[in-house]
Amino acid sequence: MLENYPFLILFIGIATVIGMIIFLKINAFLALITAAIVVSLLGPESVMNPETGETVNRIKRVAIAFGNSVSGIGIVIALAAIIGKCMMDSGAADRIVRAFLKTLGEKNASFALMGSGFVLAVPVFFDTVFYLLIPLARSLYRSTKKNYLMYIMAIAAGGAITHTLVPPTPGPLFMADNLGVDLGKMIFVGALVALPAAFAGIFYAMFANRVMNIPMREVAEHKDPDPLEEHELPSLTISLIPIVLPVLMITTNTLVNSMLASGVGPQSLLQKISPFTSIIGDANFALLIATAIALGILYHQRKMTLLKLGASVENALMSGGVIILITAGGGAFGKMLTVAQIGPAIQNMFSTTETEATGLSFLFLGFGIAALLKVAQGSSTVAMITTSAMLAAMQVTPQMLGFDPVYLATAIGAGSLIGSWMNDSGFWIFCKMSGLTEAEALKSWTPLLIVLGFTSLATTILLSIVWPMT
Repeated sequence: MLENYPFLILFIGIATVIGMIIFLKINAFLALITAAIVVSLLGPESVMNPETGETVNRIKRVAIAFGNSVSGIGIVIALAAIIGKCMMDSGAADRIVRAFLKTLGEKNASFALMGSGFVLAVPVFFDTVFYLLIPLARSLYRSTKKNYLMYIMAIAAGGAITHTLVPPTPGPLFMADNLGVDLGKMIFVGALVALPAAFAGIFYAMFANRVMNIPMREVAEHKDPDPLEEHELPSLTISLIPIVLPVLMITTNTLVNSMLASGVGPQSLLQKISPFTSIIGDANFALLIATAIALGILYHQRKMTLLKLGASVENALMSGGVIILITAGGGAFGKMLTVAQIGPAIQNMFSTTETEATGLSFLFLGFGIAALLKVAQGSSTVAMITTSAMLAAMQVTPQMLGFDPVYLATAIGAGSLIGSWMNDSGFWIFCKMSGLTEAEALKSWTPLLIVLGFTSLATTILLSIVWPMT
């Protein structure tokens, strides 16, 4: 009986989260914090805080875990929200989209829209990306009189996949922090897994477009914004800097550390530059630099007063603040599961299998739990946060898995795409802003995300076998 007690705590914790979100319509932050306190109350009486050596009670340890989670991801999420807002308001995001369309041409407009969504959803939230790109899909339909469903599904495919796999969006960012994955590695592998999934999404969009002939309809609740003139947009090079620069800074530090660890390259030079790259490659610093540049672009392009610029930052931080609270609440929930000894209990379930099988079993376990949580409560971010927190409680290592934990993160991200329906805000954004009926969205959006999820899982499994990085 006692050996099953951690599973009872796990069941109660998940039931608390799902029950409060779905049945009581409680905000995800309140649900996660409540579940964290419930799990903490059911766990051991007290634990020692390793930083201070102080013994903390059941409630105080939830607050400590919440604060530790904020320290890992709070600054990055806030800065990413500001960057996204600045790119939208300055026209930088619009310039990137137009560059894709100009390069690929109207005939390949679906690939241009997918590529735009793929790139923009890295620093910008999915709903914002869809809001930006939907007028282009409507404009393309007006000129071609066909392929409306394909255009909007292409946007969804590109935006949804990087939203769930590539930092600094909150879900992937938290998974990297929680599973101990280097952020540069998470960006690179996440994009590597996302790319074939995005193309699979395009091909499914083409199939769905042939099967369902859905015309463009007027959307009363949503007025397409007036397009900016060419002279009102920044150049493509300037527009890309807030996205490309932080990625280069972070991945440079990852590359230097990897070469030092493996003994490859000029070791004396790498040791000299390592202290420098560790500073510029820190995600907080890299995104701070990108934020300053994005603010400068907005200030220059729109000739804003400093007062208006400050108001724009405030608006961005209000949306980012909600995400920080939800993410840190999930971190506290996961830490309480660790205290309740969920990890060792789950680990014992796999102790009789071989190492290789155990590694793949963890991929399927992460994928399955994330998919279950997504179907139950609707949020990919909450599914990623909760699942990665649960598996982090098992203290998985590369030796245990047989491959780098980054693949566990991408498997969880893949699972968080599965089963989007009417309890998912993304479903309603796609449905209402596109002018589709609920039934049409269930026949197009929901299967599209299933294709993205299973393709990402297949790519993750393949990469974990051929390139384990251990």
